[in-house]
Amino acid sequence: MKPSKNGQKSATPREPEIVVGLDIGTTKVTAVVGEVDAAGAITILGVGNVPCRGLVKGVVSNIDWTVRSIHEAVEAAQQMAGVEIRTVYAGVAGSHVRSIPSDGVAAVSGGEVQRADVERVLEGARAIPIDADRQILHVLPREFIVDAQDGIRDPVGMSGVRLQTRVNLITAATSCVQNVVRCAERCGLTVADVVLEPLASAEAVLNDDEKELGVVVIDMGGGTTDVLLCVDGAIAHSTVIPAGGNNVTSDIATGLRTPRAEAERLKRNFGCALGRMVADDDEIEVPSVGGHAPRRVARRVLSDIIEPRVEEIFAVVRKRLEDTGLLEQLSAGAVLTGGGVLLEGLPQVAEEILGMPVRVGYPVGVSGLHSLVNAPQFATGVGLVRYGAQSLLSAQQAASARDTSPRTQQPREPDDAPVDGPRGNKFLDWLRAAF
Repeated sequence: MKPSKNGQKSATPREPEIVVGLDIGTTKVTAVVGEVDAAGAITILGVGNVPCRGLVKGVVSNIDWTVRSIHEAVEAAQQMAGVEIRTVYAGVAGSHVRSIPSDGVAAVSGGEVQRADVERVLEGARAIPIDADRQILHVLPREFIVDAQDGIRDPVGMSGVRLQTRVNLITAATSCVQNVVRCAERCGLTVADVVLEPLASAEAVLNDDEKELGVVVIDMGGGTTDVLLCVDGAIAHSTVIPAGGNNVTSDIATGLRTPRAEAERLKRNFGCALGRMVADDDEIEVPSVGGHAPRRVARRVLSDIIEPRVEEIFAVVRKRLEDTGLLEQLSAGAVLTGGGVLLEGLPQVAEEILGMPVRVGYPVGVSGLHSLVNAPQFATGVGLVRYGAQSLLSAQQAASARDTSPRTQQPREPDDAPVDGPRGNKFLDWLRAAF
């Protein structure tokens, strides 16, 4: 395995590729290294996971601290995997992310839908006015309509004269996206693509049945709680709640008058989101501030601090789901992922408030050092690797098709140009394969 292959095309199409997912979160930075074979199977080779203090609610607030965390995470992943990391697929999240519905329409040239027609109708769907300080991150098709036939996922090859689409546009603050890219570049890395983090998490933890029946992915991190809805096998909505595990930690620190670091430790080791699950006689030792002696406190007191905040977060999630009008279509329930869902009793609270089945989502679909990433907090990192793997596979298949097609000797038509720069076709290919 040559380290220089990272993110580049192999000389031999079937030679394995190295793909790296970089999850830059509010409380941690995670780098996941995967090896992708010709069939698209992913083998995890290494993981780097370090604390991060350079972000607030998913947005970079201190570039130097963030760069330091990225460098440490990448170094750890490199040493474990035995490869040199040069290119990454970076995740972006935060309360600046917005989901906007849009429609597009285009005439079908030649009576049969071609790839160029799909790209033109998606380009039409993205042609809406947005603020100058924002950019469109993803164009997520919900369905295509050929003449009067709706509910189509991939219209290429179908007969018709009119093509329509309904999409969700994911927009983000340009400065926030650029800061993520800049932090990676200051570590000597090239960002192959920037991906919405809950979209990557959904790819890592969902199965096909859940996508078809309707499911909501709730990615609870330190600074934000990201919500992604999948209905009828397509992404229907995305929203971000500016609250997460750090809010719970702050409540504990204030309520028990203990240092924030100790509050985080108490939350992880003794916290419970459902008071009735805690025995009345359980006690914990709480360190004090200002040199005062530690105190013995009933564990129920800790739970009474945690429970209202968790209930508040999931009440907001339910309200957001009700506002979409899609709550009744989520037959598969909710999948919780992210480091915040490790809190004891949290799935039970979510089930009661959301009124639907709830499970904790773990990354699937990878082999190798799977035990290293078999936890909800690694869902985004693994999802970014899967995104990159599908992008490479789609690029290789497209190149192979061009090599074997008689039209490869003819000049390419302008309609073959990508709709969103160098990554427009790549993202659409990945989306079709994933959803």
